[in-house]
Amino acid sequence: MDMLKILVVDDEARMRKLVKDFLVKKDYIVLEASDGSEALKVFYDEPDISLVILDVMMPKLDGWQVCREIRSNSKVPIIMLTAKSEEQDELLGFELGIDEYITKPFSPKILTARVEAILRRTKPASVDASMEYNGVVVDKSAHRVLIDSKEIDLSFKEFELLSFFMENKGRALSRETILNSVWNYDYFGDARTIDTHVKKLRSKMGQKGELIKTIWGMGYKFE
Repeated sequence: MDMLKILVVDDEARMRKLVKDFLVKKDYIVLEASDGSEALKVFYDEPDISLVILDVMMPKLDGWQVCREIRSNSKVPIIMLTAKSEEQDELLGFELGIDEYITKPFSPKILTARVEAILRRTKPASVDASMEYNGVVVDKSAHRVLIDSKEIDLSFKEFELLSFFMENKGRALSRETILNSVWNYDYFGDARTIDTHVKKLRSKMGQKGELIKTIWGMGYKFE
C-alpha cells in the first residue's frame, strides 16, 4: 500500500518537526513548508498530497489565503492550526471549507488521531481498474477508453495522460507535475510536449475534450 503524503505548513520549524515526528511514526510521508507561498508551490508540485495541515499566521501568505487558493482547485482535506480560539475565526475556517480546526497549544497525539480519522473518512475506494466520469470510461486493465459507450483509439501516452487526469479529477496540475508523473522524468525544456499531447487527446475525445480545462500560466485541470 502506498504511503500517504501530508503537507505541514507552519513558520515555526519547531512546530513542523513536532508534527512531522508524530506523523512519520504512523508511516505518513511528510512534506514541509515554512510560509504560505512555499506551501502553494509544494502543493502544486506534488500531485498526490492526501491532507494539508495549515497554520493561520504566516509570512507572505497567511493560512486563510492559502486555504482559499487550494479550495479553488482542490477538495483535499485541510486542518487549520491557530493560536486564536474565537468563534468568528472558526466559522471563517469552515466557510472556506476546512475539515478540522485545532487551537494551539494542542496534543500531537490528538492531531494525529484527527488526521487518521479524516483520512479514513475521505479515503476513496481502492483504485479500480475502471474509472468513469461524465460518459468517459477508462478501463486500465483492458487499456480501453470509451466516450459515450464508443471506443476511441489513444496512443499509450494519451491513455496514461487521460488516466492521470481522471485520477486527479478537480485538481489543478502544473505542466511539471504532469510531465514528472506521466513521463517519469524531470523536464527542463519548454511545455510543448505536454501541450501537444493534450491537444491531440482533446481532439480524439470530441466534445468531452472540454472536460480538460486549461489553467493559463500553469497547466490543466480535468473537471
